[in-house]
Order: sequence, then structure tokens, then C-alpha cells
Amino acid sequence: MTPLMLRQLWAVVESAQAQILLNLDDSSLAQWLLRQLKAQQSLDSDETNMLNAYIHTKMPLIRDLAEERLVPHS
Repeated sequence: MTPLMLRQLWAVVESAQAQILLNLDDSSLAQWLLRQLKAQQSLDSDETNMLNAYIHTKMPLIRDLAEERLVPHS
């Protein structure tokens, strides 16, 4: 997994609507994120598997970031 792939993944997370990130179950969210990345670049099966595993390990962080966007800051 390259640094570029990681940057693109986190750019997708940051640009995605918070509701999408929060409303999908873990498996569906991982697949949604992978589809977004595949639309930007071609991924072979090894890259897809590595990204899928990485996404699953970062799922709590992804959801925390999405929740943070929904909370109004004073």
C-alpha cells in the first residue's frame, strides 16, 4: 500500500458526507470506500485486500471523524 493510496483513502473519508460514513455497516462502508478509490485509480486484488484490511482496522477512527463533523462547535 503506497502513501498515495493512503492519502487518497483519507481524502475520500474527509470529503464523504458524514451520514454515509455513519449509516452504513462496517462491511458496506468498507466496500463503499473501496469503490470510491477504484473510481480514482485501478487497484489490483492485493491492493484491494490490503486497503480493505486497513479500512477495517481504522473503522472506529473513520466513524469518529464523521461524528465530529455532525457535532456543532461553539
